[in-house]
Formats: sequence, C-alpha cells, structure tokens
Amino acid sequence: MSSLPVYRSILVLDIERSTSALRTNPIRQELRDRLYGFLARAMAYAGIEERFLDPLEDRGDGVLALLRPVDQVPKSHLLSRLVPELVRLLADHDLELPPGERARRGLRLRAAVHAGEVHLDGNGCFGEAVDVACRMLDAPRLKGLLRAVDAPLVLGVSEDIYRGVVRHGYDGIDTDAYRFGYSVLVGERRHRVFVHVPSVMAVVEAAS
Repeated sequence: MSSLPVYRSILVLDIERSTSALRTNPIRQELRDRLYGFLARAMAYAGIEERFLDPLEDRGDGVLALLRPVDQVPKSHLLSRLVPELVRLLADHDLELPPGERARRGLRLRAAVHAGEVHLDGNGCFGEAVDVACRMLDAPRLKGLLRAVDAPLVLGVSEDIYRGVVRHGYDGIDTDAYRFGYSVLVGERRHRVFVHVPSVMAVVEAAS
C-alpha cells in the first residue's frame, strides 16, 4: 500500500562553489560542519525545536529540512527569523576569515522555501513538492544571482509561499524585497519563483 502524503514546509540549502578546486576534502568537511551548525543555531533562534522537524536530509554540499505544520512555527518564521539569523551567522563567519582564505573557506548559500504534500519512507522524503523545492534551489538563475551579488545568501520562495506569506507582510517581512525571478518546470507545470537578497546591514540593524 502506498503511503499517504503529509504536509510539510520545505527548506533546502546549498553551499556555493562546493566543488571548487580550492576546496580540499577537509575544507569541504569544515564547511559542512559550519552549515549544519549555523542551521541549528538559526532554527533555535526562530523557535524551531527538534520535535517540529523530520530528520534532516543530507545533500552532500547542502541539506533539506522538513518542518511539520505546528502553530508554534508559522511559515513566516522561516523568512522573518531563520533566514535573517542565518545571514548574520554567514556574514560573521566570512568577516572573521583572513582575506586570503575567503576564496577557500568562505561560506555562501543558496536557499529555497516551498511547502506541500510530501511522502516519507525509510529512505527519506519524496514527491512533487520536494522536486519543486530542489529545482528551485538548483536553477541556473538562482546560482547566477548569488554570483552577481555581494551577499552571504540568496533566497527563492515558491509562488505558494509568496502569495500565502510574503505578500501579506507577516511578521515584518518586507514585501517589496521580493521580486519574481524565474520559473521551474516540474510535472509539466511551471512554478513561479520569487527571489530575495537579504541585506546584511538590515539584518544587523534589526538585531541591535
């Protein structure tokens, strides 16, 4: 019997230039450790407790997180709290590096947020909603945006997240900071993606 789907918010992260020749395997391990550590700290800041999560799924140079639908963690917390804290941690990390080490040990991320019906089995998660989130994350347009900006992180959110959360400005989300960026094709349907480049200065000012 096929499993029935469960509703989850989906967060996917990926390290920029993880396969660069400058990054030896020990450096890749270091960056993976940083990624998981920063994600844990950002989740704690956003009030996302372990009991609200399914087990994290490792993607080699990234991670996929599924958040259960609980009142304590509305989807807006991903955008208004988790992402800004992640940006702050990434910015602090790179500022602490010697300038000559930033090409090797600098840590910048692409991020994507979606939500939908997900299937879970003993090997992990799957389903169209997961495919959409991963396509959003791996889209050339999002990769190009990160290369083009001087920011620790770029974010893509699905149209469902944009229309349900962003455009209403919940929890201080700056609606004007999100723009339509690109579309991804999954299951013969085009999914619109809205992009956001968080400002480090705005994050620091909000935290002070």
